Formats: sequence, structure tokens, C-alpha cells
Amino acid sequence: MKHLKLNGLVLSGGKSTRMGTDKGVILYHGIPQREYLYNVLTTVCENTYWSIREDQRDEFSSETKVIIDENKFRGPFNGLLSAHHYAPEAAWLVVACDLPLLDLEAVQQLISQRDSSKLATAFATKESQLPEPLCAIWEPEALKQAVLYLKAGNGSCPRKFLINSDIKLVFPELDNVLLNANSKEEYKEALQKINTLTSK
Repeated sequence: MKHLKLNGLVLSGGKSTRMGTDKGVILYHGIPQREYLYNVLTTVCENTYWSIREDQRDEFSSETKVIIDENKFRGPFNGLLSAHHYAPEAAWLVVACDLPLLDLEAVQQLISQRDSSKLATAFATKESQLPEPLCAIWEPEALKQAVLYLKAGNGSCPRKFLINSDIKLVFPELDNVLLNANSKEEYKEALQKINTLTSK
């Protein structure tokens, strides 16, 4: 099946309440994490955008590509479906800004194993065997079905939606790339792992 146009989306609109500071501006690689991920996706996607809240607009220059949350849905689906509404015919490679160990090599692996006949191609750790919806390629049909899923009152968890859908799981060579840093403890763990990797 022919691959559809692939856009990149860096989800940067979360409130970061557990971390206590905006996760998107934390420096893991010498630049704000949301910029680091944006640069990674720009390398492999046709167009790349930041998904942000309205009150974040002033943090970005007028030349940058942003999609402002429409606030029609709760949680991560808010950013995902705002992007889908912006470009409904595109597939979206979506990454959360709290994945400090995600790198270009891992993203290239995900894209190389994309199956566009499925609703989505998602990373999963070998341990959990569960799809990571915020490190995944969502095909347009998946996002169309997600709107119906939400409107039917099935809850707002994108992982649950993917678990109950026809998707392809991809297991990264290193499970570490899916480490979520949502708290100060996880931030310290991520830094330690990055320092270990860079010192090798």
C-alpha cells in the first residue's frame, strides 16, 4: 500500500505539573527538548510542527510551524486531533516532548517498519508489549476513527484506543528510547543514562 504524506508533530502543550517546569524547554542535549525533537523529525518528515496551547504562542517566532490546540478533546488527543483537523489527509509521526532518549536512529527504525495498511505503527517496549501512542505513526484513518471513538464516550486514552485497533507494534533496539521523564526523579534518571551513553 502506498505510504501517505508523513508529517511530524512534537506534542508540547502539556502542563508539566509533575515535573514542575515545562518539559519542552528542559536541556538534555544542549537545546530545549522540544527543539531537539523538532530537529529530529524535520530530518525525516515532509513537514514538522509543534503542538502547543494558545498561551504558548508567544514562545515561538512567527516563522515557526505550530498547531494550536483546538481544545475539542481531552489529553493527548487534543493535540493529535487538532493536527488531524489541520491536515486531515496526512499521516502523523507523533512524539511527546518527555522522551529524552529518543533519537534520529530510533525514529528512522520506526519509519522503516511503518505499515500504512494498519491504523498505526507504534513503538512498544519488549517488556510491556503495549503501544506507545505518543511515539507512533498515526495514519489518517486512525485519527478519523479516534474522533468517533471519543464521541461515543469510550474515554480519552490514546493507548486504549490503539490496543483495541488494528496496528503494528515496533520494538526499538533499546527500550530506553521510550523512557518517559515526567518527574524530577525521572529527569535525573534520564540525564544519568544520557551521560552514560555519551561517555562510551
